[in-house]
Amino acid sequence: MSIKGPIISIEDDADDQFLIKSVIEELEIPNKLLFFGNGLEALLHLETTMEQPFLIICDINMPVMNGLELRDRIDTNEYLRKKAIPFIFLSTADNPVVIDEAYESTIQGFFKKENSFRDLKQRFKAIFDYWQCCLHPNNYS
Repeated sequence: MSIKGPIISIEDDADDQFLIKSVIEELEIPNKLLFFGNGLEALLHLETTMEQPFLIICDINMPVMNGLELRDRIDTNEYLRKKAIPFIFLSTADNPVVIDEAYESTIQGFFKKENSFRDLKQRFKAIFDYWQCCLHPNNYS
């Protein structure tokens, strides 16, 4: 994890992408924000970039490759697993079965998408502040 690396957002909904981008801008988070519309697009990027992302924020329900499938592919890829990129789900899917399945992998959090911009902004601030302060093996590389 690099606190200066990009934030990877995997989100297929254009309105949610706009909200996430707006929240990041209002919070004046300096990290570059990269959007991918599905897990496969994100996986291809992660497998080929030398850049060390700061954080992955991923939706669950997406076409082509959903968030759970992406997390599984990252967990089984030695190159990506060694990058130890913090991985958080941000989704409207709040079904306990889905949450249990998500936590069976190596995620670092599962958050429900907030209904108001203000609440979403508070959620992002808490996530960003936590990971910016958290000691992590990749802070030293």
